[in-house]
Amino acid sequence: MRQGPCSHAATIKNPPPRTPEGCEECLLSGDTWVHLRLCEQCGHVGCCDDSKNKHATKHFRATQHPVIRSLQPGENWKWCYVDEAIWE
Repeated sequence: MRQGPCSHAATIKNPPPRTPEGCEECLLSGDTWVHLRLCEQCGHVGCCDDSKNKHATKHFRATQHPVIRSLQPGENWKWCYVDEAIWE
């Protein structure tokens, strides 16, 4: 894992969350999540890898949108799946 912006930072569009109340797929299925992640390209809200469904990672695999950010209060970090980089 590396620190600092990744080579995909130009793909960041800072979209609003498509579902401000939780993980899109978990809300549809009635499931629960641990933490929420926002796709910085399209605004998809998915659950983290500590959640049983791992919808944020599944979204990356399906779309190849590389950068997410935490939607947890007080957290400002971003993560790039491709470069395995984290930064604030």
